[in-house]
Amino acid sequence: MKKGKVTVVITIAIACFALVTIMFMQFKIINQTDITSIEAMTEQELRMELATWRQKYEQAQEIYQENLEKLQEYKEKVKSDAESSKLIENELQQINKYLGKTDVQGEGIIIKLKDTTDEDVIPITSEDLLFIVDYLRIAGAEAISINNERIVNMSDIVYVNNTIIYVNQQRILAPYEIKAIGNPTYLESTLLGNGGYIDILINSGFEVDITKSNKVTINKYNKEIEHRYIH
Repeated sequence: MKKGKVTVVITIAIACFALVTIMFMQFKIINQTDITSIEAMTEQELRMELATWRQKYEQAQEIYQENLEKLQEYKEKVKSDAESSKLIENELQQINKYLGKTDVQGEGIIIKLKDTTDEDVIPITSEDLLFIVDYLRIAGAEAISINNERIVNMSDIVYVNNTIIYVNQQRILAPYEIKAIGNPTYLESTLLGNGGYIDILINSGFEVDITKSNKVTINKYNKEIEHRYIH
């Protein structure tokens, strides 16, 4: 049974117990009352009998009040647990966003990078991509991907045999599409400003296109995040 259903069942059970208790006490008092014997009692005996029933009624009221207080206490606890669960869930979502474990969307830029046709120029390398990623991070990028591979702290961008680029252990091929979520103006100006790495690539003969967008979508990091040495 789910937690929500269990909560409802327990709440109803406590409420019913409280009501049944007071009803039972009242019924018991009525059943124990002998009208004939009451008519034969003296005034003093009636006063004593009335005091006895009043005491029983007060006891029943006390039990009823105790149950109501328990029910209120339980409701407050349930509410507190629900708020705590919601807070924990929100924190978990924020952590997953920080770790790159959720798909995200926001304003930013999309960079399309093609290799040059000049055979005398070395094609795009993993080092080029690393430089671009570093520039984007300096500019405040909150999420980055290369050919839909999410870049996180555990990501690797490597160059194998000076011919093949791997990102997150996945081979990627030109043309390269780099997405970044952040302030579009900051991101673009950092790459294109004086000494910006995109300027260097353009001057080297590479074809680069940068597009600002209000709706950049970056997929989550789809691998397990493992720590080998942190205990």
